[in-house]
Amino acid sequence: MALKITVIGTGYLGATHAAAMAEMGFEVLGLDVVPEKVELLASGRVPMYEPGLEELLARHVAGIEGSTGRLRFTTSWEEVGAFGDVHFVCVNTPQKHGEYGCDMSYVDAAFGSLAAVAREGSLVVGKSTVPVGSAERLAAVLPQGVDLAWNPEFLREGFAVQDTLRPDRIVVGVSGDGAARAEKTLREVYAVPVAEGSPFVVTDFPTAELVKTAANSFLATKISFINAMAEVCEAAGGDVARLAEAIGHDERIGSKFLRAGIGFGGGCLPKDIRAFMARAGELGADQALTFLREIDSINMRRRGQMVEMARETLGGNSFLGRRVAVLGATFKPDSDDVRDSPALNVAGQIHLQGGQVTVYDPKGMDNARKVFPTLGYADSALEAVRGADVVLHLTEWREFRELDPAELAAVVSSPVVLDGRNALDGERWRAAGWTYRAMGRPRA
Repeated sequence: MALKITVIGTGYLGATHAAAMAEMGFEVLGLDVVPEKVELLASGRVPMYEPGLEELLARHVAGIEGSTGRLRFTTSWEEVGAFGDVHFVCVNTPQKHGEYGCDMSYVDAAFGSLAAVAREGSLVVGKSTVPVGSAERLAAVLPQGVDLAWNPEFLREGFAVQDTLRPDRIVVGVSGDGAARAEKTLREVYAVPVAEGSPFVVTDFPTAELVKTAANSFLATKISFINAMAEVCEAAGGDVARLAEAIGHDERIGSKFLRAGIGFGGGCLPKDIRAFMARAGELGADQALTFLREIDSINMRRRGQMVEMARETLGGNSFLGRRVAVLGATFKPDSDDVRDSPALNVAGQIHLQGGQVTVYDPKGMDNARKVFPTLGYADSALEAVRGADVVLHLTEWREFRELDPAELAAVVSSPVVLDGRNALDGERWRAAGWTYRAMGRPRA
């Protein structure tokens, strides 16, 4: 008989995973404790912007005309327990308020509720990003006869659907008497992507938990490394874009994640590397990750350097009375996520120092307004830059790369653009009469 799957937590990770499991042919029941979210998903809509996700939901949510009906949503734990053979836990693990450590309260609550309803012979699968050692502790919460596996997620916002349907690897942590059963079940769950070539890596609990935080720490290190090189290039008169191109041809290094700019943000990399440092300290291995503190410091420093670059461009004095246009509010393109957004942080800093800041973002406006309601917002890039003394490009949306710089030059007060993502065509903007300046490229 075909496995029936439940997904606990229907945020960004959970909603995507539930829809993808239905696409793979499984009957799926998603649970959330927020009735409004369940109602929204049950209508085939999502509470966030993720390319392709709403279309995927529409193909499978029960009650939508033409759908397979394989995907439903509920707030009932009893229904989840009676329905599911495999329970995926996809709840959030935010950074603790005022601390570096990970807040495990949502995971603990989910496991406690599952323990009360899960049927004997079922499998609980953790997907949330947790501190190493959590799985072993949580396994003891589950009743006898209910197995646990840890299956970390590796979703990239903007590419979450394809990352779930065609993952570049599937990591499964198993342990104890139920290890073989858990592995067998998850091989069945992921049979389609494995058949299409996705590697299936089986590990113990601690290794599976470490994979996600180690991967994010490596990516953060790579980003902060090239941003540190940008600081040296600024001082030495070098060009960080050419430097990145040159070292990227070395196959041991590679070219990805080597675009210098205002740094990384979002709901994963910053909090994951901080939680990793905190956990290493608890384990007595804090010296192993002291370098991550500098990675974090470099990343945060880039935001202040963008603010100072804007100040220097405006004469080196106060922002008072100066009009600043900011293109971008989300932490990355193809997302509406403004959590720990470098773009919004820079806009906020300039605003707090007296600048008249107007922001435009293709998808993140509503979320940005919730975080910084006192900033100015425009309905288009053209309106955002109207009358601006300087334009800051801070999120590398394709829409911004395709802007007509001549059209924008006609409405600004001063045609000066600062490229905080090294993503615009500087020659094209200069040809249209702009002064173009990019981070780490003082002579470019």
